[in-house]
Amino acid sequence: MNPAEIPSPKRIGILIAEDHLIARVGISTIVAMQSDMTVVAEALNGAHAVQLHRQFRPDITLMDIRMPGMTGFEAMSSIRSEWPNARFVALSTYGGDEDIRRALQCGAQAYLTKEVLHDELLKAIRAVHSGQTYLPASVAAALAAQFPRADLSVRETEVLRLIVQGLSNKQIAYELRIAEYTVKNHVKNVLNKLGVDDRTQAATSALQRGIIHLS
Repeated sequence: MNPAEIPSPKRIGILIAEDHLIARVGISTIVAMQSDMTVVAEALNGAHAVQLHRQFRPDITLMDIRMPGMTGFEAMSSIRSEWPNARFVALSTYGGDEDIRRALQCGAQAYLTKEVLHDELLKAIRAVHSGQTYLPASVAAALAAQFPRADLSVRETEVLRLIVQGLSNKQIAYELRIAEYTVKNHVKNVLNKLGVDDRTQAATSALQRGIIHLS
């Protein structure tokens, strides 16, 4: 066969879902420079990612997990409900263990924080495309840390969110329209489940682990 007639290998089709323009352009530029990759579409939020995935059926979706409206978590779950074999690289500003666990549960095969080097992103894409899971050392370490699983109820998560915002038990009771003694019970449960001694430690742990995010 004449070399000119040899078909070129199929490029990895990539959908980028990222709501911040600068980050999206940066990722797109890195991908576009690779001979084995191509950007098939760019989504501005989770719902847009689901729509574009239906249209373009990418090989890999680079999914920002924190986007307005439908989050990346929700978008991955929605896409996987239609295409169980869909492959994702989750991207986040945060590297907390709860965020990582949730992303993997929603179908991500890789999890990267956004300060990773370009080479790390490309390694993750190629690994996931070949059917592997890719977790950088820092991410693997966060998962391996002996934190107690949060397993907070919806109400406990609401109480924790308000603790992070600096509200007192009385203010939380007013905000949630429940009795103050009920708030005290929720706070006690939250501290026990997070393995911390006080509200300040609870707030710090919630933010570091990705249980709560400041908007």
